[in-house]
Amino acid sequence: MREKLGEINNLNPEQIICGAGSDEILELIAYAYCGEGDEVIYTQHGFLVYPIAAMSAGAKPIAVAEKNLTADVDTILAAVNERTRIVMLANPNNPTGTYISGAELKRLRADLREDILLVIDNAYAECVTADDYDMGYDLADAAPNTIITRTFSKMYGIPALRVGWGYAAPEIIDILNRIRPPFNLTTLGQVGACAALDDVEFMQKSVAHNTKWREWLSAELRGLGCEVPPSQGNFVLAKFADANAVFEKLRANDIIVREMGGYGLPEYLRISIGLEADMKKLVALLGE
Repeated sequence: MREKLGEINNLNPEQIICGAGSDEILELIAYAYCGEGDEVIYTQHGFLVYPIAAMSAGAKPIAVAEKNLTADVDTILAAVNERTRIVMLANPNNPTGTYISGAELKRLRADLREDILLVIDNAYAECVTADDYDMGYDLADAAPNTIITRTFSKMYGIPALRVGWGYAAPEIIDILNRIRPPFNLTTLGQVGACAALDDVEFMQKSVAHNTKWREWLSAELRGLGCEVPPSQGNFVLAKFADANAVFEKLRANDIIVREMGGYGLPEYLRISIGLEADMKKLVALLGE
């Protein structure tokens, strides 16, 4: 699987680690690089696995404010102190769908201390259409202080097989492999992931479909009066006057969206992009 990932992404297979979803890679990073008395920085509405991983390793998670539901490099840097060991950044972010540019990503890495590990979580990379997006592989190649995580749980559509991976300098991969469970991936997961990588046509169709209906849904929701931040994921985040009532109305009509109270966004719902009929049914219900 590492050889296949290296071939597809033009990366050195020896610098790749595989995990039971990218969640496991994030947990291994926390166990390896932080502990009691340390701090892990993430953004205010960042993926909830970040604080969970930090606390499981005994460290303190530090949530920093976002600007317009988007990570802000200056705010992240201002939160750094002598206890900071890791910065975890989802780009694009779940659940907001927002992202920072490649230039801002490079600025963040350049202005962090060299002994702080930057974790760039690219779970939704396949969804991105922005021209200034950068996955950060060159940052991982430049020094042993950056790691990129990826997953097959989103646009590849095989979350139940639990397959993720990470890319970093050999020193980081060596450390993570020392604590990685030796049988963390199933054979079925590896075969499924490799088959998914080979099916380029399906991925292209999926990306085109996601892009079309993500933009359509965003426009329809704004037309109904919802605030919708521009999304680079396979979902949109929408603000409602009464998100709970909308959630229950949709669920009663066999459409399940994601409540956002756990992310500190109780007035929002996260809506995944579905098939054309699903999208039109959703908008019709919301229109009511």
